[in-house]
Amino acid sequence: MFSNYLIGLREGLEASLVVCILIAYLVRTDRRDALRPIWIGIGVAIALALGFGCALEFGSQELTFEAQEALGGSLSILAVGLVTWMVFWMRRTARHLRSELHGKLDAALQMGTGALVATAFLAVGREGLETALFVWASVRAAGDGSTRPLTGAALGIATAIVLGWLFYRGALRINLARFFTWTGGMLVVVAAGVLAYGVHDLQEARWLGGLSDKAFDISDTVDPASWYGTLLKGVFNFQPDPTVLQVTVWLLYLIPTLTLFLAPVGFASGKGKVKGPDEQGTRPSKAPQA
Repeated sequence: MFSNYLIGLREGLEASLVVCILIAYLVRTDRRDALRPIWIGIGVAIALALGFGCALEFGSQELTFEAQEALGGSLSILAVGLVTWMVFWMRRTARHLRSELHGKLDAALQMGTGALVATAFLAVGREGLETALFVWASVRAAGDGSTRPLTGAALGIATAIVLGWLFYRGALRINLARFFTWTGGMLVVVAAGVLAYGVHDLQEARWLGGLSDKAFDISDTVDPASWYGTLLKGVFNFQPDPTVLQVTVWLLYLIPTLTLFLAPVGFASGKGKVKGPDEQGTRPSKAPQA
């Protein structure tokens, strides 16, 4: 549940920050007429993400066991690739997120309504599709059949919405560089577990060999049904009897990726801190209306 909460919080906060930066800029520049297309683009992006998630969940149920495992393993690896790219990209661009969005919005305002819808859709849609794919892969990796993973993701998104609103109102200042560094590092650990589980899926689909070659088996020591087994499974996608290939892939991904991600990239103290979106200009008299 915690890993899915982290995914929902991380991706949801990115989307929330994008939305409040776009809206605050339009309010501050007295372009409230452009708010409607922005909300339309956001709504379409959310609907697409939900539809994508439903297609993954219900579409895969019609497949044979081996096809399900092959699809799940392939999409798990794809999800890990997307999340890895995302955490590195956000770490580099967190400080410049505001100016980048303002530039895109200025160009869209000159092009018309369709461009505004597209700008909001692309800005939020990417986060939504990544969230849907990674949550689905993480839920498959959890494999306990409960609703806790989805509950965790929903709580994370709800927390992100609240934080985004506080950010917009100027009641919260976020050091984006530090926030995305810490959450990104934790997501790399979660992604390593999803990657290992994806490899196991491909082994069960007979796309990869070595399914019977166990690296170790501590099922008698760590009961997967116990509270600590459930905790390890939920946070790290821990498996008490992984194959040699799973452990090898997990190590080959986690160690170099986490080392590169945590390496200094020139973030000076305080440079990543972003004020509320209305603190760098004239604060609007009231929040925008949809």
